[in-house]
Amino acid sequence: MANSNGTDVGVVDRIEILVLIDNTTDSLSTTPKGFNSEWSNLRKAGMTQLSGGCQCCANHGLALIVTAFRGDESRTVLFDAGPVDFAVEYNAARLGAKLGDVEAVVLSHGHWDHAGGLLEALDQVQKQPDKPDVPVYLHPGMFRQRALPMPGEELLPIKEIPGVDDIKEHRGDPVVTDKAVGILDDMFFVSGEIPRITSYELGFPGHMRRTLDGKDWEPDPLIMDERYLAVNIRDKGLVVFSACSHAGIVNVMHAARADFPDSDIHGLIGGYHLSGANEKIIDQTVADFAEFDLDLIMPGHCTGWRAVNKLEQSFGDKVAPIAVGMSIGI
Repeated sequence: MANSNGTDVGVVDRIEILVLIDNTTDSLSTTPKGFNSEWSNLRKAGMTQLSGGCQCCANHGLALIVTAFRGDESRTVLFDAGPVDFAVEYNAARLGAKLGDVEAVVLSHGHWDHAGGLLEALDQVQKQPDKPDVPVYLHPGMFRQRALPMPGEELLPIKEIPGVDDIKEHRGDPVVTDKAVGILDDMFFVSGEIPRITSYELGFPGHMRRTLDGKDWEPDPLIMDERYLAVNIRDKGLVVFSACSHAGIVNVMHAARADFPDSDIHGLIGGYHLSGANEKIIDQTVADFAEFDLDLIMPGHCTGWRAVNKLEQSFGDKVAPIAVGMSIGI
């Protein structure tokens, strides 16, 4: 079927998510049914005794391996690739992650903590020599260098993400578009640009990017290259993947509801970017969550502990923070 913008999308029976990279490690907290801890997954992958050398590496970033199932078919996407090459290789090896099953990569936006491990991830995906080049979905606006203001200091430049030629050299097939698209037998939906409609979600205060001539910096708080990924699960509704939510996590949910007006949002996973300067909008954000009546709220990466605490106070057992090495079946 087609959603509201004419993109073909289909319903799947279930999904499995492996948190390959996240800021946090936590194998002790209780989790809902369908969640497995890092330690449990390490044991399934062959760990015979618990030690520091067996565990995954938590790192500032996000990478999720998402597999969707429909009947006897399954298709797998890598959503973001974390901040650095060694975290991809290190965690994948310990978890027995089947990166060779990945058939497409979706890069949420052009920041180092989501793209720094991309080339290593492609190398891991392409270990079979006869595998075709893997589509890598990219927004055209994500390649300009960014920078952050540091209190009392000059701008801190952010390392540029891999370019189209780099991706091709690592047997990725760049698909550069700002339009919504259904991928992998229409089991997954990659959004277009996310409309900014709330009055209080103003992006990333102070964020800058290179001017087109490359000689200066200009304000870029909205980070319009960011997109979300979604899967529509039969009898449950959408699971929305929002890697950093620079658009504002409430704007992300409004966009998903507009794109899929006939589907509820069942779950929301990723970074909600309610740390740092955005801590001041936690109360408004959490209040607006109630409008969407989510069944699963799965914050991670850049959400921040204050926002996670407020979400848990407001929504109780519906909140299940993610951690590196965790797997989730929905």
